[in-house]
Amino acid sequence: MKAKAKDDTFSHIRLISDGRFPHKVAQILPGDFYASKAPMVAYTVLGSCISACILDPVSKVGGMNHFMLPAPKGDGRHDSWGESARYGSYAMEMLINTIMKLGGDRARLEVKIFGGAKLFESSRNVGGNNIEWAINYIKTEGLNLLKQDTGDLYPRKIYYFTETGRVLMKKIKRLRNSTLIDRETQYAKEVNKKEETPVDDITLF
Repeated sequence: MKAKAKDDTFSHIRLISDGRFPHKVAQILPGDFYASKAPMVAYTVLGSCISACILDPVSKVGGMNHFMLPAPKGDGRHDSWGESARYGSYAMEMLINTIMKLGGDRARLEVKIFGGAKLFESSRNVGGNNIEWAINYIKTEGLNLLKQDTGDLYPRKIYYFTETGRVLMKKIKRLRNSTLIDRETQYAKEVNKKEETPVDDITLF
């Protein structure tokens, strides 16, 4: 009998132990997503990016993503559902499809969204565009938006319990260093570069 191939979808995700929690903590970086059938804690730090935390409360399969839309072309006022939307769509669809693969039911999914802070002093409201897109996507797809904490000027630290949907959130009103801003700036450059050179397959992140 042939051995079942190992699923390495999340082999790159860093799993850490934290004495405050009974489960392993999965660190979700920009462009990543994670879902689990076993009880886990998904953790991320958000600036202008968005994280959707999604749970099927019956099967207790849940997960988190972390994404940013590319900078809109032109004045950007109506580009959220244009070419750039495929990045947000990819992040949402990969998470939802993985939850369903693990036993979740799309009709039961409960969504919580976080992030979209205005970190950068510029005329382009990156966080606001991300929030608008995420809410439009959830409405269009008929998903149940249970809670949102978005906007404002401060980054957020999010811990999401994949089995229960419980969230621990802390707004970071004083950054100790520039790591978060540097990470989001680099991620934005990568996303925008890929937007300028589209590819045929769907591996966008």
